[in-house]
Amino acid sequence: MADQREALPVAAEEQPIPLSALQHAVYCLRQAALIHLERMWADNRFTAEGDVLHLAADRPGQRRVRGVRRVSALPIASRRLAIAGVADMVEFHFGPDGRETPLPVEYKRGKPKAHRADEVQLCAQALCLEEMCGVAVPEGALFYGETKRRVAVAFDPELRALTERTIGEFAAVFANRATPPPTPQKSRCRACSLAELCRPQAIARSASAWRSRTLADLLGEGAP
Repeated sequence: MADQREALPVAAEEQPIPLSALQHAVYCLRQAALIHLERMWADNRFTAEGDVLHLAADRPGQRRVRGVRRVSALPIASRRLAIAGVADMVEFHFGPDGRETPLPVEYKRGKPKAHRADEVQLCAQALCLEEMCGVAVPEGALFYGETKRRVAVAFDPELRALTERTIGEFAAVFANRATPPPTPQKSRCRACSLAELCRPQAIARSASAWRSRTLADLLGEGAP
């Protein structure tokens, strides 16, 4: 979910990294910093649709469906990774040994994407649940509002490594309090609600080169 419900104040260094920042960081590290460091936010059609989809999932509660215990809006955290947030839903499945295995379910608008931002956010939830529950979490699911279907996500070594690497990358940004420069990508920038605030094309231009050109023009105009 690309929203601000997990955004944290930048002043408190002891604060964990919000889980939603990881989804933003995979999509665009600059976007993640603008939201979670500079506290910038702007809605567009995509974020509005996402808000509507989360209205039900964001209500805390639990219920049983066919022997599966479902808990919505569950606060989760990992001390080892210094991350925390709220899981849309966690299903607790009973095994033959009587123990419960958690399965995180994240709600998303739209449909499955070419990048792995959603999967990383979900995998981070699994890492939190493993630490909290003391059991392995082998998989989770992403529910997409456009397709009305769940997509199973296996938490394999590759995804786990990508997730921990993303946590490390944003942790460095979070610690340095420095927003990365823009790396414009036409398709992603067009869909980003922060495009007008980020202004990737304008900021990507070299200020020193602009100054040199301006001075050269002024000197050229003033020459005899």
